Amino acid sequence: KTSMDAAQTIRAAVAQVSALRLEALDNAALAAGIATVKRFQAERFTRTYADVLTAGPYKGAARFFVDELYSGRDYTLRDAQFSRIAGALQTFFPKHVVTTAVALAQLHALTEEIDHEMGRVWIGKTAANGTDETTRYMQVWCAVGRREDRLRQLANVLEVGRELDRLTHLPGLRLTLRMMRRPAQAAGLSSLQVFLETGFDTFSAMGVKGNSANDFLALIQTRESALIEALFSNNLSAVKASIR
Repeated sequence: KTSMDAAQTIRAAVAQVSALRLEALDNAALAAGIATVKRFQAERFTRTYADVLTAGPYKGAARFFVDELYSGRDYTLRDAQFSRIAGALQTFFPKHVVTTAVALAQLHALTEEIDHEMGRVWIGKTAANGTDETTRYMQVWCAVGRREDRLRQLANVLEVGRELDRLTHLPGLRLTLRMMRRPAQAAGLSSLQVFLETGFDTFSAMGVKGNSANDFLALIQTRESALIEALFSNNLSAVKASIR
């Protein structure tokens, strides 16, 4: 992508997320439904990857995914910074960062859109007596559908991981990122800077220890694909097994 294409893509993604947030702000029930869905998903990811989050070579990478890609955190500040920097990506950040920023923006917009729809269906689907949250989540998931978008969402998650890994193989980029801290802070871009530095350090650490980022991403793809299939198959026992 050219810097202009990247800027337009990022601005469009941030605008989409902002519009969805504004709609939720005007609807307390919808906001609560979305928050419940996001909380469940963050807790689900933590349980699905409990084995790698607590120990082993992928502990840092798994924690980064929880905090930056699967959490229920409010990313309003980072979104605002993405939007502001969109037109000057190559001024503030190395050109190699552009693709990573675009991949993250697209993932964020798609995730917010699907979570928004999940939240709407969640509040409209009264839980039957004795229905646990996992069962209700599966019912809402099937009602929303969008299999292709779900697969694209997973593909986007993996693409963000691959782009961060690629950055670690670029000579001098770590030093460049470090030198950018003060200018980024002065420009009001500290949240975006932290994401880039943390992602870079996380994936670099895996390489230093001789652990392939590809292996970690393959683990994510295997487990998430299995969960997606179980959810769409209405296979509650398989879903609960995936969540543990």
